[in-house]
Amino acid sequence: MTCGDETENFRSGFAAIIGAPNVGKSTLLNTLIGEKISITSSKPQTTRNRIAGVCHQPGFQIVFLDTPGIHRSKKALNAKMVEVALSAVRDVDFVLLVIDAANPEPASEQLIIDRLKNGQHPPVICALNKIDLVKKPKLLGLMDKWIKTIACEAMVPVSATQGIQVPELMAAMEKLLPPGPPYFPEDMITDMPERFIAAEMIREKIFELTAQEIPFSTAVTIEAFEELTRKNLVRIHAAIHVERNSQKGIIIGKHGAMLRQIGEAARADIERMVGTRVFLKLFVRVEKNWSTNARALRKLGY
Repeated sequence: MTCGDETENFRSGFAAIIGAPNVGKSTLLNTLIGEKISITSSKPQTTRNRIAGVCHQPGFQIVFLDTPGIHRSKKALNAKMVEVALSAVRDVDFVLLVIDAANPEPASEQLIIDRLKNGQHPPVICALNKIDLVKKPKLLGLMDKWIKTIACEAMVPVSATQGIQVPELMAAMEKLLPPGPPYFPEDMITDMPERFIAAEMIREKIFELTAQEIPFSTAVTIEAFEELTRKNLVRIHAAIHVERNSQKGIIIGKHGAMLRQIGEAARADIERMVGTRVFLKLFVRVEKNWSTNARALRKLGY
């Protein structure tokens, strides 16, 4: 087969991953592409930006757009996140709707249902996630409910954490791809720069290591990202933005213990991503009420 024949028989396309908060969208994305590019947490509303992940398979390529959880909120940051998620539905080849089989969110689910019923949208594939946490009778009932609720091309029960039925999901998605050449080379798994992923990895550790409102009141920006090739080192300076002085104290911790713990955990992940040693320096700054201020949101990249 010639190179031209390979391109002619190739399939490629874009898919928007949508769903309520904490249904496992980011975990599923990481599983589908085989690498960690989107941060995960047991806390809802972890993903704030639209992140593209490229899945390379023999004969086809899917560019997934991971999106924030869709939910009702009057808070400026949350409203912006929902806007980002809903806008991803436009101009894709199909929508991958991820549903939490273990812990349904009726209000958020209804918002998604209304959006898909009332507007023009591409074909939908439903992935009923976390089936490892649900007994079969309940699972069958949920599948029947969603089949009657959403006109979808396929309903595939999966477990993103266990990898259960992920190949079946991949096969269902391949059928919806139009013929076309790959959009990205094989060594590229995301269109996001490493400095963006590094900031997300720092934010993930804040979600993991702090409690209550702290994770939702923090943002991370990279102020310096320098590759020192001769020293086999990447030097990163990052700022953690919080809304109140009390939150700054919690992030820093007693004698700086919490900040060191966040930095050590994030550095390990970043080193795996860049494949070299990393010097990571963290600062904590107070940006009062940034999550409710449109100007501050733009300044912090939202």
